[in-house]
Amino acid sequence: MAPKISAPPVASHPLPSVDDYLEIGQKAGASDVHLGVAAPPIWRINGSLEPMWQDAPLLTREQTATLAEAFMPDVYKEELNSRGDSDFAYANEFARYRTSVVRQRLGIEIVFRVINTHVRTMDELGLPEHLKLLTRYQNGLILATGSVGTGKSTTLAAMIEYINTERRDHIITLEDPIEYVITSRNCHVSQREVFTHTESFATALRAALREDPDVIMVGEMRDLETISLAITAAETGHLVLATLHTSNASRTLDRLLDVFPTEQQEHVRVMVAESLRGVISHQLIPKKDGTGRVLALEILTNTPAVANVIREAKTYMLPGIIQTGKKQGMRLMDDALIDLYDRGLISAEEAYERADQKLLMRQHVGK
Repeated sequence: MAPKISAPPVASHPLPSVDDYLEIGQKAGASDVHLGVAAPPIWRINGSLEPMWQDAPLLTREQTATLAEAFMPDVYKEELNSRGDSDFAYANEFARYRTSVVRQRLGIEIVFRVINTHVRTMDELGLPEHLKLLTRYQNGLILATGSVGTGKSTTLAAMIEYINTERRDHIITLEDPIEYVITSRNCHVSQREVFTHTESFATALRAALREDPDVIMVGEMRDLETISLAITAAETGHLVLATLHTSNASRTLDRLLDVFPTEQQEHVRVMVAESLRGVISHQLIPKKDGTGRVLALEILTNTPAVANVIREAKTYMLPGIIQTGKKQGMRLMDDALIDLYDRGLISAEEAYERADQKLLMRQHVGK
């Protein structure tokens, strides 16, 4: 487990402001801090939820309401009152946070996701060298996929920073909220936050196409309009990087295509077959020794075989193509899991539970 700082005496709980909880969480290396009714203050460290202090008194309905009232800007208080939830970026002297405040059965609950303000490079993250080749395309679609909190935004920020250093282009990022603050280097970087600077991803993406962009990063492709605009942008001379909440390459392409009406899918398959550059699927897995988490990646890069499978709606064949495409930098998630297991970084249980091919993984890890 990550080392924890000495906790303040339980008698001092509840603390007077959310910043006090966040300072403690930040110093302890927590990725998330939860302040909920009838629960102790909770943090997530190395992927696991734990009480911030053992035997701490439970927060009351009045205490979480007071904490929320003290730090929320008026515009988000109005949003919370009108619809029952509000999501926004919050910053203090320690860090930046992706913040969610909701009304639930017992009262107001507050959740903070800590945003790492330091943009780590592709080398610092240990990303495969082959991924740098994807950033050199002048157009096309690069997708980072995985569940919430698996490092998709971190990977895209590293790729954007690499482009920022290596090229002389206009980069536009569309995010909800802005996570990593990227300083313009050789590129001009414009960052827009959905609901703060624009009403939606689709609206921002439509506007971006009129802003002379070379590279566009879309924080999340949530709906048909956003996905359609992103594919069109990729096909018309822009490099588009985006995220989807899918677990592997074949499911990503199914999700991308299935969102369109049936009569449009054949045309969209052709567009995607031509514009796709790569799919990077993420899992963050607890280390066997309990000292943190390690990243497992499935990587698909577009080749004539991949493009043909997409055009013919045979995405079920992609795992086999990835398996035989190692020279092109491709890798199946199961192979990444086996590598981490063989290196002693993850347990047999984690490798088995996360594998697609359970029987083959059982044979390898001896479960």
